[in-house]
Amino acid sequence: MTPLPWSDHLVVAPVLLPLGTAALMLMLGEGRRSLKAVLNVASAVLGLAIAVALLLRVDAQGAAAFGVYLPGNWPVPFGIVLVADRLSALMAVLAGSVGLAALLYALARWQHAGVYFHVLVQLQLMGLYGAFLTADLFNLFVFFEVLLAASYALLLHGGGIERVRAGLHYIAVNLVASLLFLIGVAVLYGVTGTLNMADIALKLPQVPDSDRGLLHAGAAILAVAFLAKAAVWPLNFWLPPAYAAASAPAAAVFAVLTKVGVYAVLRLWTLCFPPGAGASAGFGGDVLVWAGVATLGFGAIGMLASQQLARLLGFSVIASSGTLVAAIGFGAPALAGGALYYLATSTLAACALFLLVELLERSREVELGPRDIDDGNDALPVFFDAEPPPSTNLDDNEEALIGRAIPAALAFLGVSFTAFAMVVAGLPPLAGFVGKLAMLSALLDIGGAAASTLFALLVASGLLAALALMRVGMRHFWTTQDRPPPRVRVVETLPIAALLAASVLLVVHGEAVLRYTRDGADALHAPARYVDAVMSARPVARPAEGAR
Repeated sequence: MTPLPWSDHLVVAPVLLPLGTAALMLMLGEGRRSLKAVLNVASAVLGLAIAVALLLRVDAQGAAAFGVYLPGNWPVPFGIVLVADRLSALMAVLAGSVGLAALLYALARWQHAGVYFHVLVQLQLMGLYGAFLTADLFNLFVFFEVLLAASYALLLHGGGIERVRAGLHYIAVNLVASLLFLIGVAVLYGVTGTLNMADIALKLPQVPDSDRGLLHAGAAILAVAFLAKAAVWPLNFWLPPAYAAASAPAAAVFAVLTKVGVYAVLRLWTLCFPPGAGASAGFGGDVLVWAGVATLGFGAIGMLASQQLARLLGFSVIASSGTLVAAIGFGAPALAGGALYYLATSTLAACALFLLVELLERSREVELGPRDIDDGNDALPVFFDAEPPPSTNLDDNEEALIGRAIPAALAFLGVSFTAFAMVVAGLPPLAGFVGKLAMLSALLDIGGAAASTLFALLVASGLLAALALMRVGMRHFWTTQDRPPPRVRVVETLPIAALLAASVLLVVHGEAVLRYTRDGADALHAPARYVDAVMSARPVARPAEGAR
């Protein structure tokens, strides 16, 4: 066998690149923040480019859209295996996009709030890329712990009692979930004798009936761990306070963390419990559907009840997780294809809105100075303070609107907030509407009580989200006449503008993106192709062995 071409190493590059960058920045010590910022941005851009290259490569391969890499060159299932398919490539692109956007925003000031901020961002990206690309359960646990350890520090980044209180709760919940993860992995290993996902899928139908209960118990424990990380009700009370307390760039990165749990459920459930899994076929599907429905309803009501924008966005993340988990439980490729499109749009919108929170709050935090206090002694003479002509257009304070300019920063924030609010609510013509319409169409074809319930909740949650976000928009943009415009730096607007452009592109190229997500969903619900691709991978022969 000949050595792999350089392009085949793209599968492992997203994991090695942030690991090497983090190690290099640690060697630079606590200073040289400007150099670290340059290295961090360059690594994040390169990582996103590699993820996009992986996505384009697997999409070009058609039905055999799998890139399998053996980092230790050990045969399957004994060694570490990394796999790039349509789902993992899509998630890697989302992780790279969110990480780069948060990093660019942090360059304005948040990078100075802690010594190891740049290192933590790279470790967070390493954990995300690894979790999406790994093909065995133990390494999934390892990458989970890497990204969670980085998220603990990022949540506390900037200090403050609120962050510490929310951070301790966040850490406690995730440590319990990690313990359940390990227990579930141990039980599955005891039943199947392997941790490779493809090998588990091969051996599950062969599990004797006497061990079937133990197998289901291990799978259920593992599912609880994943659903806790995905913020599914009633395991999600930690999320709104934690995300609201985090700094803007940290909360923006966290927008994709709950999707890691959703990804794990989608990957393992479709791989291990397909219709051909014998007595275990479809195990837990109904639980996923109704847990997702309850989570969606909880998130929608939480959005309407929230008075703070940051908490509202936390509940919107919960609602999106519920939508995805419920869609997974139906086991319908058409519904899963629309859900994957919705996953991409909701993640980018949540990331952008978390970045907008701080910018919107700045104008509300400006304190009144001595000149702003009305002492009643500065009234103008009547000939200067006369009423305007009857035909003049007036605002609520009976002041003329003619000639009043909207500050550029406020206009940018208003347009961005409106656009991303429409995405979250699923209003036309933006990407959120396309994803929800695809799911609603699939639910009509499925039919039944569960599908009808999810259909109604998707429509109702969109209405509640629109009302909640409209109320926030009125508070921030319709009552700002007496406030100075917010001071926004160019570097803070760049990631928001880029995310807005990405959301527009998802609509412009909606047909191509939907075709990609539907192909990915079809591949997920035909797991034999994934299993064959992984189990047929062979180590590369050593040069000496090839010469014999």
